[in-house]
Amino acid sequence: MDQHFRMIATNGIHLRAAVAGEGPLVVLVHGFPESWAAWRHQIGPIAAAGYKVVAIDLRGYGGSDKPDAIEAYDLESMTADIAGVVAAEGDGRPAILIGHDWGAALVWHTALVHETQVRAVAALSVPFIGVAEAALIDILKPVHADRGRFFYQDYFQQPGVAEAEAEGDLDRFVRRFYYWLSGDAPDGLGDGRPAGSTLLEGLPDVAPFPAWLGEEDIAYLVGEFARGGLRGPLNRYRNQHRDVDWLTPWRGRGIDQPALYIGGTRDIVLSMLPGFDLIAAMRASVPNLAEPVLLEGCGHWTQQERPDAVTDHLLAWLATLPKENDA
Repeated sequence: MDQHFRMIATNGIHLRAAVAGEGPLVVLVHGFPESWAAWRHQIGPIAAAGYKVVAIDLRGYGGSDKPDAIEAYDLESMTADIAGVVAAEGDGRPAILIGHDWGAALVWHTALVHETQVRAVAALSVPFIGVAEAALIDILKPVHADRGRFFYQDYFQQPGVAEAEAEGDLDRFVRRFYYWLSGDAPDGLGDGRPAGSTLLEGLPDVAPFPAWLGEEDIAYLVGEFARGGLRGPLNRYRNQHRDVDWLTPWRGRGIDQPALYIGGTRDIVLSMLPGFDLIAAMRASVPNLAEPVLLEGCGHWTQQERPDAVTDHLLAWLATLPKENDA
């Protein structure tokens, strides 16, 4: 099914979106460092199943507005962006949200904070384990920083540093970063680097790249980041303490809407908190969660590495949701 692009006014900015189909609204939200095209395999099938699909470029990405200020990328602002897309495109009805990576965190929290705008939520890679009481970089400080170990989110904190490395050779950045977090990478790739390392240091240049991300896909991402740089996307990582403070009123609250989680058994997200069972914590925080799906051998780029499986699971879950008139 063909898609078209349009700009959507929301929360004082404009987001570019790929739009296809008619019916109940499904908003697709990508992660870092991606674009609307992360959903290229899912847009057509979901639209063909009877939904209006809106796959956005988050603020800071692609064809969307790119505010400069770090605080413009906090959770309060970016969840309001998504709620505004629902208001603009949903004909006055709540939407189904589907997100990956940072997009998963955004759709979980949009469902929490803008509850009436969201009738169901699906997340890929990143589970919801309750409202955070501390920033992830602080929680993981004993594991990484205090032991003199490199942690990519620590590296992202100083404005301009990661931008300079990535933007110096965007093709190299996309290839190395995507391979590092994929299910094709060997176990332990990138582990054990000392603090002071750079993001791409020690990561290989793989040729040919695994077929799930073709040369045209890589070239598209490179072009999108050449257009606007990486400052906006990286600023999302620089709001962790601000986000924790903002979420204080929602501590102890769970996600009440029908929900789905799809992850990969080789996604480093699921082992990021040593000794902590993220799936069990999600079950406790999301009471209407369908049986979580774990795709064997899949890495972080869930819907790109396993496009058919992810699409099938999403369509099967969508079919279980109450019709809009019944919701």
